[in-house]
Amino acid sequence: MDSDRGARTALIVGAGVAGLAAVIALAREGWQVEIAEVGPPDATSGWGLCLTGPSLRALDALGLADACLAEGYGMSTITHVDVRGEPAGLIRLPRLIGARRPAMAGIARPVLHRILYAEAERWGVAVRHGVTAAAVDQDEELVRVRLSDGTVRTVALLVGADGIRSSTRGLLRLASSRAFHGQMVWRALVPRPRWATGIHQFAGRAGTAGLVPVSDRQAYVFLTENGVGRDVLPDAELAPRLRNLLEPFPGRVAEVLLLISASAAVVRRPVLTDFVDGAWNRGGAVVIGDAAHAPAPQMASGAALAIEDGLVLARELARHDSVDAGLQAFVRRRGQRCRTLVETSVTIVALERARRHDETYPLVDSCHRLMAEPM
Repeated sequence: MDSDRGARTALIVGAGVAGLAAVIALAREGWQVEIAEVGPPDATSGWGLCLTGPSLRALDALGLADACLAEGYGMSTITHVDVRGEPAGLIRLPRLIGARRPAMAGIARPVLHRILYAEAERWGVAVRHGVTAAAVDQDEELVRVRLSDGTVRTVALLVGADGIRSSTRGLLRLASSRAFHGQMVWRALVPRPRWATGIHQFAGRAGTAGLVPVSDRQAYVFLTENGVGRDVLPDAELAPRLRNLLEPFPGRVAEVLLLISASAAVVRRPVLTDFVDGAWNRGGAVVIGDAAHAPAPQMASGAALAIEDGLVLARELARHDSVDAGLQAFVRRRGQRCRTLVETSVTIVALERARRHDETYPLVDSCHRLMAEPM
C-alpha cells in the first residue's frame, strides 16, 4: 500500500481491540487502511471482558453497540461481597448510551473480535496475518515501514496497537514503565448461574474473585492471586489449582467453584501495567491502547480506553490539517485520562494485596464515574 505524498493512508500494527477500533474509525473518515497482525486468524486469547459504559459509548459512535449488546450480556450493577460472604455494597453504573440500554455488557472476546473484524471488512480494510513491523523510517510527511516478511509500506500514518509488549513502541524509541504487581489473574468460562445478572466481586482473605456474565448461558469467573511470582503452570494443573484457590471463599463462590469442574480450559496471566510518559508519537507514528497505557484488570476499563483511543484518534486527525498536529492533539486529549485509570488500577492492586478491600469499593465507584465523563 504505497502512497502518494499527502494521501490519507495508514498502517495499523496489531488487530486487537485498539487496532480494530482504530481502523474502523479511520476508514469511516475516508482513510485507506491496512492491518499487520503477527498472529494467525482467530487467535484471540482469554475468555471474556467487560464493555463498561465508556466502551459502549465509543462503540455506539462506531455503530456497533447494539451488535455487542445483542451477542453479549447487558448489565448495570457491580455487587461487592465481603470476606464473610455478606453484601458490602452495590454500585449502579451510569447508562451512557440511553436509559433504555444497559450501563455495560459482558462479552466473549472471540465474539467481540468477530464483530470488529466484520465491520473492518465491511469498510474494505485489508488484514495481513503473520507479519509485523520490523523497521521504521520517517521523513517530514511519510512513514516508511519494513514489515517482517521484507515488504515495505509507505504511509502517512503508522499506528502501533500491538499491546503491552509492543514492538512498534520499541521501534519508535518510546520509553515506558512496565511493572509486575505480584498478582496473577485467573479466568475460566463457566455456565452462567441464574442469580448472576450483573458483576459480582467477592473479597477473600488471600485474594479477590468475581463473576462476569458474557451471554445468557455463559459467564467467566476471575480470581486474582496475591503474592506470587511470574511462574508458568502446566495446563493440567490450572483447573485444580483455581478450584483450590476458590475454596476458602464463603457464600456463592462455592457454587462457582463447582462450575469450574466442567470448564475444559483456564487461563492464568500476570497482572502488568504500563504507561508511556511524555509523547506517544514520533512524526507520523503513534502508539495506542495497551501499547501506550495498560491498566491492571481490576477496573475492567482497558477495553474502554482502547476503543476510545481509536475513535478519538480518527476524530483529531479529521480536525487538523496535518498528521503530526492531529497526533499531538490526540496525545494531549488522552494522556491524563489514561494515566488516571492506570494509576487508580495500581492503587487498587496495592489495597487488595494489603487486604483493605473496603477501601477499594469507593475508589472503583469514583473511577467509573470519572470514566463516564466525556472522553
